[in-house]
Amino acid sequence: MNHDTYSDTYIKGVLDEVKTIAMVGASSNNVRPSYFVLKYLLSKGYDVWPVNPGQAGKEILGQPVFASLDDLPEVPDMIDIFRNSDAAGQVVDQVLESGRLPKVIWMQLSVRHDEAAARAEAAGIKVIMDRCPKIEYGRLSGEIGWAGVNSRTLSSKRPALKSGFQHRGLFSGKGK
Repeated sequence: MNHDTYSDTYIKGVLDEVKTIAMVGASSNNVRPSYFVLKYLLSKGYDVWPVNPGQAGKEILGQPVFASLDDLPEVPDMIDIFRNSDAAGQVVDQVLESGRLPKVIWMQLSVRHDEAAARAEAAGIKVIMDRCPKIEYGRLSGEIGWAGVNSRTLSSKRPALKSGFQHRGLFSGKGK
């Protein structure tokens, strides 16, 4: 797969398909990007499991923090990696060695490891690199346009209204 660009259909399909997300490198510091991405994804109905060995046994945003991916209650649909590119490669290798394969491995903005992505894809895992699920969700749902940001997405269809405050989602009628 060409990881220089992703179609909106591919990203939307991933965001529609996953329900559980393990966030490797989640932070309890409320000014860190991983903190507000975790908060945003929770608000959109995803089950997000923070993974951070230094915070294991504590909670971030009411979610129990796990020391490692092996400690999770089940295999997540997606692993969101908030680590540098070298560490992302190590995370991918650990996942492949464990045999507990998610549907998707997502590497955050500025995180890219093409060799690890090829290994994951050879095992049947979808990979997205150098993107943020929070930004992509907001862009594809039209939500980011509410703030005056060009989402590069035009549609005459109104976003599907979800329950709660300003919860307009990608999911048409299915809900989460």
